[in-house]
Amino acid sequence: MNWASLQGILSGVNKYSTALGRIWLSVVFIFRVLVYVVAAEEVWDDEQKDFVCNTRQPGCTNVCFDEFFPVSHVRLWALQLILVTCPSLLVVMHVAYREERERRHRLKHGPHAPSLYDNPSKKRGGLWWTYLLSLIFKASVDAGFLYVFHRLYEGHYDMPRVVACSETPCPHTVDCFISRPTEKKVFTYFMVATAVICILLNLSEVVYLVGKRCLETLRPRRKRPRRQGHLPDTCPPYVLSQGKHPHNGSSVLMTATVDTAHLMANHLLRCLCQDLSNL
Repeated sequence: MNWASLQGILSGVNKYSTALGRIWLSVVFIFRVLVYVVAAEEVWDDEQKDFVCNTRQPGCTNVCFDEFFPVSHVRLWALQLILVTCPSLLVVMHVAYREERERRHRLKHGPHAPSLYDNPSKKRGGLWWTYLLSLIFKASVDAGFLYVFHRLYEGHYDMPRVVACSETPCPHTVDCFISRPTEKKVFTYFMVATAVICILLNLSEVVYLVGKRCLETLRPRRKRPRRQGHLPDTCPPYVLSQGKHPHNGSSVLMTATVDTAHLMANHLLRCLCQDLSNL
């Protein structure tokens, strides 16, 4: 299998993921895919060829090998990695669908038409549900494969050097020898541990997304109160007494000047009162 092509496809998921999603993707490719391709396949390459039993009975070695290794570790892990990484492609496909829909909308209504999405890659609406369901599916796949692995090998991840087999057509109880038992035990524990870490990362991201959405929904949006242009009711009215001014033969200009001064004084006092009330 060409794992490099799968890595190239999923590398675009990083820009649509949260910080926990990027950590999960790094763990998958560095500690699972890379270890699987570089080391695990080489360790299990000779599993059946070097499984030797101390008998010459035809078919006894094959039956004993199937008894102790019902499913190959590397094939089980390969299927697990494929199913775990595929849900991330749904997010990329959903974003591509949004971008294509936006492009067709622009072609139909013109380049200045209002956009269907503020940001096609932003996790809102259906994309949020796609991302959330992909996380739940990935955690379920890892948990399911761990359960299958536990049931197949009855929770015994240790690789004994010698196993006793009495299956038919073996003439009697024979001893069979497993090749590279220590290496296989180390890689088995490593792959199980990394799967558990990925499950925890997926569940943590689910809690983060759901908690963030609940806070956005329940928390009331704070709006800053706008300053009113009129004087508040608690401010005492400061009004200058306007006495009668004698109208003699002087020009009407003096009367207009006095009235203007009264208006300016009232305006200044109103401004001062408003500033004091805002303190």
